[in-house]
Amino acid sequence: MRACLSLVLAGSLGLLSSVASRAADFALPSFAVREVATNGATLHVRSGGTGPAVVLLHGYGETGDMWAPLARDLARDHSVIVPDLRGLGLSSKPAGGFDKKTQAEDVAGVMTALGVQQADVVAHDIGNMVAFQFAARHPDRLRRLVLIDAPVPGVGPWEEILKNPLLWHFRFGGKDMERLVAGRERIYLDRFWNEFSASPSRFSEAARRHYAKLYALPGAMHSGFAQFAAFDQDAIDNRAFLAQGRLKMPILALGGEKSFGPMMATVMRAGGDDVTEGVVPDSGHWIMEENPGATTKLVRDFLSR
Repeated sequence: MRACLSLVLAGSLGLLSSVASRAADFALPSFAVREVATNGATLHVRSGGTGPAVVLLHGYGETGDMWAPLARDLARDHSVIVPDLRGLGLSSKPAGGFDKKTQAEDVAGVMTALGVQQADVVAHDIGNMVAFQFAARHPDRLRRLVLIDAPVPGVGPWEEILKNPLLWHFRFGGKDMERLVAGRERIYLDRFWNEFSASPSRFSEAARRHYAKLYALPGAMHSGFAQFAAFDQDAIDNRAFLAQGRLKMPILALGGEKSFGPMMATVMRAGGDDVTEGVVPDSGHWIMEENPGATTKLVRDFLSR
């Protein structure tokens, strides 16, 4: 997203089971691994640590593995919950439910399955959109909210943001696009990892191989495209909420210095009453790859208030 972007419960709670750690969970080897069936999907969930709960929600082009540096740090004094969003990573690939209102209920279901009534939520990219709906629908279950470097459909300057040519992928999808990308997932994803980084070399080759393999799983790219295809409905849902109220909990709006920057706070002030602005220095969009130390400090300081 580079500097130009600065303009811009689970009603069906089911199975909860521990399973053996997998190679794909290399990022958080000391965390428990569970598959949580809820709300018509089965989410792959890692959890570790003790203390107040915090849920970490990833975005597109990555999975819950992106949070490893932050998750390990927070686990020193928090109970950390790291799900893969529906359709992505090692979570199931359902036919639908990619609107963020539905995925907010996925998060609620995971929390209930783990016996967590209330948590802080830290989100990035698509995770921001899920977190916003979770905050709108379950304010009593949320203490603090951190949203990092991505817009929220229908909130603030959304229509202007959509005009940015760097965001062509918001409207890219469908069966023909899936056929074009099939077997070329790494080529497709490299474009995001490179163009949205201040320093592409910081997005390691090992991480690129790992995520490309996960996005090549059957149904993963279809699910990824479906996340974007739901944006119009997400905008409708978010505007309906804002017509009746605003978010009241403390919010930290973080933008990468070379990406969304202070615009993240501008977006969130259109939807929340208690917004703190923050910028991750020397970073583009991929904050945990480009500057995990600064990101961790900003998040930890906010959650410790």
